[in-house]
Amino acid sequence: MARLNLQQKKDLRLKLDYNNMMADFVGKTEGFTDKDLKDNAHLIADAFQKVQQKRGTGMMGWTELPYNQEETVKDIISTAKEIRKNYDNFVVLGIGGSALGPTAVFQALCHLRHNELPRRVRKAPKLYVEDNVDPERMASLLGIIDLEKTVFNVITKSGATSETMSQYLVIIDILKKKFGDKAKGHVIATTSEKRGNLIKLAESEGFKTFYIPEGVGGRFSELCPVGLLPAAVLGIDIKVMLAGAAYMDKICSAKDVKKNPALMSAFLQYAAIKRGKNISVMMPYADSLKYIADWYCQLWGESLGKAVNNDGGYVYVGQTPVKALGVTDQHSQIQLYREGPFDKVVTFIAVEKFRADVTISKGCENFPDVNFLCGHTMGELINTERKATEYALTAANRLNYTIYMPEVNAFTIGELLFLFEMETAYIGEMLNIDAFNQPGVEGGKNATYALFGRKGYEKTKEEMDRAPKKKSQYFC
Repeated sequence: MARLNLQQKKDLRLKLDYNNMMADFVGKTEGFTDKDLKDNAHLIADAFQKVQQKRGTGMMGWTELPYNQEETVKDIISTAKEIRKNYDNFVVLGIGGSALGPTAVFQALCHLRHNELPRRVRKAPKLYVEDNVDPERMASLLGIIDLEKTVFNVITKSGATSETMSQYLVIIDILKKKFGDKAKGHVIATTSEKRGNLIKLAESEGFKTFYIPEGVGGRFSELCPVGLLPAAVLGIDIKVMLAGAAYMDKICSAKDVKKNPALMSAFLQYAAIKRGKNISVMMPYADSLKYIADWYCQLWGESLGKAVNNDGGYVYVGQTPVKALGVTDQHSQIQLYREGPFDKVVTFIAVEKFRADVTISKGCENFPDVNFLCGHTMGELINTERKATEYALTAANRLNYTIYMPEVNAFTIGELLFLFEMETAYIGEMLNIDAFNQPGVEGGKNATYALFGRKGYEKTKEEMDRAPKKKSQYFC
């Protein structure tokens, strides 16, 4: 994609349609009004101002990623070019944001059958994202790849992530046995520049290394080397993706909540939470956006699920994210959303123009309940079903809103990622929580360390040993 001029950017601007969050459409009991916006004007303005003040500081380094990576991007593009030229497989070893982001962008911007295409068509390596430690999964990967033609990208900021480092240990052992000193040519490390185990290993082993900025947490890392390197290897224009993020950032610089889609959606979700809407359903109507919902689930869940607020008080806030795919999950979840508890907000993502379309062939003339489809396109069908689902939920007074994407490309994906990140920052301020830490994740990590006998976790092991033992009568 060539560089975009201002008009092209405007044509690709995402739009937030929040009509179906308002009382005019879902009724006074469930919906919101302009009075709700006015009554909460101070809360909204305060959240906006705090986010603006914190930009680029602490764990909000991600806000500057669209602007401060010129040299890094050059290095990534150069490295990616060499990988595309010399290798057939690119394997990401990572978990959480290190895996969800690259997977989401891969699915969104590459051919939906990328790995099945012949090399001359895809013109890039196959991508494998290994985000679990299921032993069968690792064995199956090793059973299909040619190590001679494979690069492994190990991604962990701390270099102590058990899952990623266990994968690294397996892979580096295999590579060294096969290639000796040349093993380092098959590994790229993406990690912290200043601390942790992986940077020490990278320096001692001689791995090519990219750095994760200190102020960028895992779930906000897709627009830094964590996500940019895999994307560039696949041939995705990462400069355009960053330009899309910058454009959305400019849009979200508006103080007026009615001109700032991230601020508006943050407030509406906040207000919904206050009314007991504790489930956020992300439902894109495009297979290309399927894993955007997975990425969103981590962003929303880890950022908002907090026991303690910024004042030290126990609040136990959060909104459980649920992923769905239109139209697939119309046949598995919509029954619940339309007739179940009034505890959800559904976010639809609509694609106005698909990159390919298929006309539904003529036939079944004797079956009117099938023949009516003939001559229409599948693009028409999926968007018609989305509109119908939106109507069905709205008619049942269920809160929902829609994000419209003119099309799916590198620019609009950059916009979408940044929109959700800004929304998360704003609602964190409204809820008076730290949206950038994750203390709840550490409990499971520490228990794992204790069970494996890791030094320094003896106290945790003692606590676990004192826990009540499971009773045989509660097995069946």
